[in-house]
Amino acid sequence: MPIPTHVQTMWSAFAAEAGGIEEDRFYEAFGFGDSPSMVDDLGQLVLAGIKRATAGSVWSYESSGQGVPKPGDLSVVTDSNNVPLCIIETVQVDIVPFDDVTEEFAATEGEGDGSLDYWREAHLNYFTRECERSGRKFSGEMLLACERFRVVYPPDVRSAA
Repeated sequence: MPIPTHVQTMWSAFAAEAGGIEEDRFYEAFGFGDSPSMVDDLGQLVLAGIKRATAGSVWSYESSGQGVPKPGDLSVVTDSNNVPLCIIETVQVDIVPFDDVTEEFAATEGEGDGSLDYWREAHLNYFTRECERSGRKFSGEMLLACERFRVVYPPDVRSAA
């Protein structure tokens, strides 16, 4: 996938600092969530080093044509105005049913109070909306790609996390 113009400056600075990065490691430029306020709030949690994981439905990754992220993939996190905030590297991806997400993963995702109860309620709502938009029905057996990541750029965010 080509690197979008709106994140090219950050990507180029990162590549220069790293002494070169293969462009095929670029996965996507995106904001976490499905509303402007959610995108901005979750982006700030990433910058604060609190949010270090995310979960996406496997079918949505497959239907995008990109497939599930894999360790080593690099993505640019943006705010709700598509302004790049940071670059993250995928470090681990586990495929698990929604109902099998663990308390530890929920805490690493860093949203709300960090509890599994909060995670389940928030993500049940999110995945229900996602399913409805694509003519699907939510199920607790729905497979999720539970992705852990680390911030790799910019340096001041990377060192804080």
